[in-house]
Amino acid sequence: MTFKALPHWLRATQPWIVTPFAGAAGGALAQWLHCPLPWMIGALLGVTLIRCLGCLTKPVPHGVKLGQWIVATGIGLHFTAAVVGQMLQNAGVIILASVLTVVTCGVGIWLHRRSGVDLATAYFASMPGGANEMVNLGRQQGADLPSIAAGQSLRMMLVLLTVPASYLLIFGGEAHTHTNAPVHLGWLSLLFAIGGLIAWRFQRWHLPNAWQLGALAACIPLTAFFDLQVGLPPGAGAFGQWLIGSTLGCYFDRSFFKRAPAFMLRTLAGTCSIMLLAIPLAWILGRVSGLDIPTLALGMAPGGIAEMSLTAEALGLMVPLVTAIQVLRLLMVLFLAEPVFRVWVRLRSKTSDA
Repeated sequence: MTFKALPHWLRATQPWIVTPFAGAAGGALAQWLHCPLPWMIGALLGVTLIRCLGCLTKPVPHGVKLGQWIVATGIGLHFTAAVVGQMLQNAGVIILASVLTVVTCGVGIWLHRRSGVDLATAYFASMPGGANEMVNLGRQQGADLPSIAAGQSLRMMLVLLTVPASYLLIFGGEAHTHTNAPVHLGWLSLLFAIGGLIAWRFQRWHLPNAWQLGALAACIPLTAFFDLQVGLPPGAGAFGQWLIGSTLGCYFDRSFFKRAPAFMLRTLAGTCSIMLLAIPLAWILGRVSGLDIPTLALGMAPGGIAEMSLTAEALGLMVPLVTAIQVLRLLMVLFLAEPVFRVWVRLRSKTSDA
């Protein structure tokens, strides 16, 4: 049944009604094909497909918030006392890996600039931050906002579709079925409640990814302090992935892929370059620190916190290490990208005046 075949009142009042069904169909197919992260990647592709076919369905209201809340809580449960101690011992490596990831984004800036794209658009389209956040920063600098949104969305889609399968190919192994720790409803209720309150406050402060960061801010310290050995109920992680993937698919349609093809190709080239650069950089850091090289490389991939942490879980890698690098990089970009850009512009103007 197509979207147009639904009753008019239902389409008018619930424009998102097809989204969860398309996401569920794509997730089920991806799971049947034994894809890594099936419910996120499959849902993304399922919703993208129907939108490209002309069914411009909308995201499920608050679906991505609920998905991030669930997934981030599950990620935070990996941060036991022993794991946090190990992260603190390797804090220098984590910081360096985050910095190097941001620096490698200069490849994307260089590619766009060589083709005549203005500096603000090239800069904010290439930063490994969220689309909404980079658009807001770019708006203040007079950048081309549709190009930034398209570049950020395409980078996210490319990373999510290629990184899990590529890591299985490059580093070997197979998709890992995570064995849940014992479910403790009391602790889980407390963690979800505190995480929800923090997320709500973060949202009031207009922080990005509020429900993701809020859940992590609650879950990580409590899990580490009480050394919890708790897991989510079976199926909860897949449910969160389905909600996030279905929402991500709503970013794409036929017009998206037709928009500025040269700009999109440069974005693809820049993203692929960053992912390839992550491997030798991670090898060097791993040899020096003794940390797992595939985990470091995944942490340095220009994806999102939830997507890369879930990939680490699916591949049996160190989820806390990937999460730590991804969170630190996000904070660096959000708080330093605009000041660094202003300094860059100021230095360029002084150089041209001289």
